[in-house]
Formats: sequence, C-alpha cells, structure tokens
Amino acid sequence: MTNAKFNAADFQAPADVNRWRTLALGTGGIFTIIWAIGCFFNVEQGLRSWLLGFIFWGGIAIGSIGILLLQYLTGGAWGVVIRRFVEAGSRTLPIVFILFLPILIGVSSMYEWTHLNDRIIQHRQPYLSVEWWIFRAVLYFVLWGVMVYLLNKWSWQQDQTDNYEDSAKFLADASKFSGPTMVFFVLVVSFAAIDWVMTLDPHWYSTMWGFLFVAGWALSCFCFMVAIMAALSDKPPMNRILGKRHFHDIGKLMLALVMVWAYFNFSQYLIIWSGNLPEETKWYLTRQEGAWGIIGVVLIILHFAFPFLVLLSRDIKRQAKWLARLACFILLLRLIDMYYMIGPSPRIGMHGQEVPFSLSFSWMDLVAPVAVGGIWLWWFFGELMKRPLVPVNDPFLENAIEHGKH
Repeated sequence: MTNAKFNAADFQAPADVNRWRTLALGTGGIFTIIWAIGCFFNVEQGLRSWLLGFIFWGGIAIGSIGILLLQYLTGGAWGVVIRRFVEAGSRTLPIVFILFLPILIGVSSMYEWTHLNDRIIQHRQPYLSVEWWIFRAVLYFVLWGVMVYLLNKWSWQQDQTDNYEDSAKFLADASKFSGPTMVFFVLVVSFAAIDWVMTLDPHWYSTMWGFLFVAGWALSCFCFMVAIMAALSDKPPMNRILGKRHFHDIGKLMLALVMVWAYFNFSQYLIIWSGNLPEETKWYLTRQEGAWGIIGVVLIILHFAFPFLVLLSRDIKRQAKWLARLACFILLLRLIDMYYMIGPSPRIGMHGQEVPFSLSFSWMDLVAPVAVGGIWLWWFFGELMKRPLVPVNDPFLENAIEHGKH
C-alpha cells in the first residue's frame, strides 16, 4: 500500500505565503531598528520589552515541539493535517536562539539577582549565577534542537519513500521517541520558564510556574497554527485537505488547553493564598493594585471565561474563519498574560526598593513584540515553503483527509 497518488509537487505552499514572508521581514526589520534606537535611551526597558516579545513568539516555536510530540503520541487525524505547520514552527528554533542573544548578552542589565548581595537569596547563589544561567540556557536549546532534528528527520525520510512499510517504520520511530521525550520536554520548558521569567523576581517562587508555561505555550501554538491554516483553507492545496471536522478537533484541543491554563493559574493562586507567606503573596498583591488588578480581571474574563463559553459551540469550532478569529483573540490575550507576568517584576534601577504598584507601560512594549514577531514569522514562512504542506507519504493521510469531510 502506498500514497503514490499524493504528489509532493501538488502540495507546495501557495504564493501568498511568500508575500506574507516578505511583509513580515520588512515589518520586523523596521520595528527592530526603532527598538534599537529606544535602547540607547533606556537599555533595561528595551531588554524587558524584548523579553516580552521573545517569550511570546519563542513560546509558539517551543510549543510547536510539544504539539509535534503530542500528535505522534495520539495519532489522531488532526495531527496529520497540522503536522507540517508545527514542524515548520519547530524548525524556527535557530532564529529563536538568535532572538535570545540580546537577553543572553544583557542578562546583567535585566535580572536583579545579578547585582544584589541579598542574604535572602544567598542559598540560591549556586543556581542564580550568570555563568550557570547561561550554561542552562544553551543546554535548553541543545535539548530542544535534538528533538527538532530527530522528529523532522523521520518526517523528511517518510517523504522520500513510497514504500508503505518504510513509511510506517519512520512513523513508529517518531511515536516511540515521543513518549519519554514528552517528559523531558515538560521538564526543560519548566526550567526555562523559571530561569527566564520567574527569576525576574528572585525572592518569589511557585511550584506551578513551569506547568503554566507548558499549557500557555501549547495554547499559543494551537491558536497560531489555526490562524495560518484557516488563512490557507480556501486556497490550493489546503482547500482539498482541510475539512470542518479537522478544525472541530483542533478547537476541542484549544478548549482543553484554555481550561488547563485556568486550572494551573487557579491552583497557583490557591496554593499561595492558603500558604499566606509574605515572600509568595507579594507577587499577587503587586498585581492586584491599580491598573494591574484590572488586567488580572481582564485575563480571567477574556482569557478563560469568554473563549471557554465560545468554544463550547460546535458550530464555531467547525467554521475555520470564526475559529481563526477566536484564535487571534486568544493570542492577543496570551501576549497580555506575558506582560502581566513580566511587567511588574523588580527592576535593576530600584536597588532593593518595593515593586511599584502602578501600571508602568512603555512604547517599547509594543514595538519589541512586533519586531521579534516579524523576524520570527519571516523564518517560519520560509520553513513552511520548504516542504509539502501535508506528509504526502504518511500511511494515514488518506484516512485523515476523509475524516475531515464528515
């Protein structure tokens, strides 16, 4: 048995993708220049804003690795049609590392623990040292890189064979690899989230922090991929592949991740509230004052309650354009959630002063995410164009296409 009737040349990305790529590069380049000019006036704010953009867009790339592992584990029809999109997202890891370099170089200008001789965190000095922090960051990218290389290698080898047995073998290799690797992936993401975001406030800690980012980045990845797939769903070749049931399946996964994100956030709040320890409660007390409190309520209503209720609708999940609109809305809330986590954290210039209880917004908080996003999207669209938009020799491709028609 083969999928010989699926010709790779018939499933290349349409010309629209190349136009999007050019637009992304131009936008990213212009906004990067604007951001760089802003850094001359306030380098710490510039790095904070860059971190915001990096965590958001880098989270989509890293989340793609997790979704790729998940779809090999579950083997659902949704995974076959979304695979090439998340593979392209995972292969943006090199540009994600390059986008991480400003943070790597500016670590001493952004993280308070690199300057403070604080007795409270002295017992964390072996962990919170610049050299060890940099080593761990490089290690995270190496581990993610191994995952990306192997998963994409097996997928590429599958494209090169028309033999059913060989194709099934490559699929089985990826499935067997994905089980134990998923455990390591969650651990690596958890430690990366702790190092890059939680240590902005070195006195505070949460045992739920890593899980928040695992769920959040997976949700961001699904929302982004839905938006791209919906944009291509009425154009060849994806108009022959994607069906309402595919979007319905992915919509159900989005609903699950919205609930998981809310569950982890509530669990973190409940644990800290019940413990009532000053070094833990200050994180929420800061974010309940003034405009930060308004943002917190907005996240509860618009990041959880609203998408939860909308995604209960079967009709919404089956309509690509409406699901894509909701996905873009959730992505905006994901960015606000990242800002909510990063914005109120202590800053170097305070030198031990209390965290400010007012909303401190900079124009660079808008510019930097657009700059990072433009560069990342340029690389993503380039990767998307390199391979057919579906795994043409996957033994389950025909069944996956048929599944979407019902």
